[in-house]
Amino acid sequence: MSVNIETRVFGPGDDTLAEDAWELKEAIREREGVLKQRRGFFLDAYRRSTVYALVERGVEDHLVGFAATRRDGYILFLAVHPDYRGEGFGKRLVARVAEEYNTVTCHARTTNRAAVEFYQHVGFEIKRRVDNYYEDHGDAYYLKLGEGGIRDRLSRFLGR
Repeated sequence: MSVNIETRVFGPGDDTLAEDAWELKEAIREREGVLKQRRGFFLDAYRRSTVYALVERGVEDHLVGFAATRRDGYILFLAVHPDYRGEGFGKRLVARVAEEYNTVTCHARTTNRAAVEFYQHVGFEIKRRVDNYYEDHGDAYYLKLGEGGIRDRLSRFLGR
């Protein structure tokens, strides 16, 4: 994991890195066919969220990944740049969200096997399937960070 990656937190109303987040989300959508939100919807939700961003410091800062979270701990968007996957950055973002919220939940498209597997790997449990959840009528799983997941490992690590 690069030592030049830092976590930055932006509160609701702060659109710092919003355009970078949109561009990252769009690059993932074009490459993988997921994260299919409309620009206005995405930017509005981003601005209303608390955003945990992983930024690689350099001559120009580079957005590695982000989690946009509602005030109830629901993850609206979680994205990690494909070049940085497999290095623990998604797990780091979820752990940061879990530090702040009693309950962490999200939806994942049922056809997005990589996302579902990632969430299960870090301790989310599928609570239910929601048919026609997405605007394009795609189905979703509603997931909740469960016991024994990253939250518990984090608590043990921090001695809580």
